Amino acid sequence: MLYLKSSVEFIFKAASAALFGVLLLLAFAFTAQMGSHEFYGLFRYDYLLIYALIIQACLLYLKLESWAEAKVIALFHILAMGMEIFLTHPQIASWQYPQPAVFKIMTVPLFAGFMYSAVGSFFARSLRLYQVSLSHLPSFANMLSLAVLSYINFMSKFFVPDIRNLLFIWSVIIFWKTKIRFQLQQHQFQLPMLPILILLAFIIWIAENISTFYKIWLYPSQVDAWHMVGWGKLGSWYLLLLLSLVLVLKILGHRTSIGEWSLKQSEK
Repeated sequence: MLYLKSSVEFIFKAASAALFGVLLLLAFAFTAQMGSHEFYGLFRYDYLLIYALIIQACLLYLKLESWAEAKVIALFHILAMGMEIFLTHPQIASWQYPQPAVFKIMTVPLFAGFMYSAVGSFFARSLRLYQVSLSHLPSFANMLSLAVLSYINFMSKFFVPDIRNLLFIWSVIIFWKTKIRFQLQQHQFQLPMLPILILLAFIIWIAENISTFYKIWLYPSQVDAWHMVGWGKLGSWYLLLLLSLVLVLKILGHRTSIGEWSLKQSEK
């Protein structure tokens, strides 16, 4: 009975933590019929921006998200937009946004940053909902160095050799001993962190396939006919998750000198 109740609680909290992302995916499906048509001077991407802003406002108003969490998410949003602008530039064209928008920066509609915000929101809300703590967490300097190099590599790989394999090895080495502890039914559970990061990358990969199916963005090979996103993108999402993770852990919690991490009292 304990395991059944714990499983139900786990699923409920996971759905709650992923609320932002789930609501965005539903909007992608419901607005697909709008295509590239104009409605009252705005386009599909513009209405998705308004919708995402309403979600964010509601999360804050209903206290489902704290202002500290919102600040972390906003920072990740800004960093992701910078990467998006670079990677969608016509000379790079890693992917494209095929539909028009009024509210955009160069080639990127403004709503795009909220897709990354959904990832940051999931991390931030999960830490609080599950009362997460960590053991054997690497130093923030180590994690930040890895995250920054991963971020830079997304763009520098077009000019210098891609070092993602080295980044994968680095991440495995520093997170090998890291354990995540969380609360369910007043009981504490513990799991290794690396498999959780890989699982989250897989979930985001599924969301990416849904998003491209509804033409939120398209990779060059999907322009003529949609097909599933390649498995190689799992690695990209894994590395990008590290950037979000470091920002969330640094700003919302405290790490001791022996690698124990816990939420700040103000965030519990």
